[in-house]
Amino acid sequence: MNPFVDAFVSIRDFFEMGGNVLYGILVVTVLMWTFIIERIWYFYFVMPGRLREVEANWDARQDTTSWYANQVRNGVISEVKLESRRYLLLIKTLMAVLPLLGLLGTVTGMIAVFDVMAFAGTGNARLMAGGVSKATIPTMSGLVAALSGLYFAAWLEKKAGAQIDRAEALMIRH
Repeated sequence: MNPFVDAFVSIRDFFEMGGNVLYGILVVTVLMWTFIIERIWYFYFVMPGRLREVEANWDARQDTTSWYANQVRNGVISEVKLESRRYLLLIKTLMAVLPLLGLLGTVTGMIAVFDVMAFAGTGNARLMAGGVSKATIPTMSGLVAALSGLYFAAWLEKKAGAQIDRAEALMIRH
């Protein structure tokens, strides 16, 4: 069989096993990775040009030592700081929401297990085990999705700090 068809069938089966909460986890994960990729793009392709612009504007200034020049410097550094940290809080928030969505899926799955127990009794261990297995899939998915963004969120935070420090170093008084 075609490997793409096999992969699609496996993913579809996984989503059917995990329930509707997995679609919510998928949407939040796609959003989180969209913002992560945007930030990586920004740091590698936009930020270098922005820093060159900041340095050129600062070097073109006659006055770099007065109180007013210091205020201009602080304002530019604040702008760079805001641009560097844009979406980082949103990425962290989405990372925090993912395990909670997984927990929601587990709770709804456990409610389904209790419904099965109420209907079929506690004698059918196979039905209960299947329900518990189905209930834990959203938790696992939420945790894995959150962990996938953890490294990049920390890296982006560090990169933003480094870019701010670089902007401060470029704007020396002369």
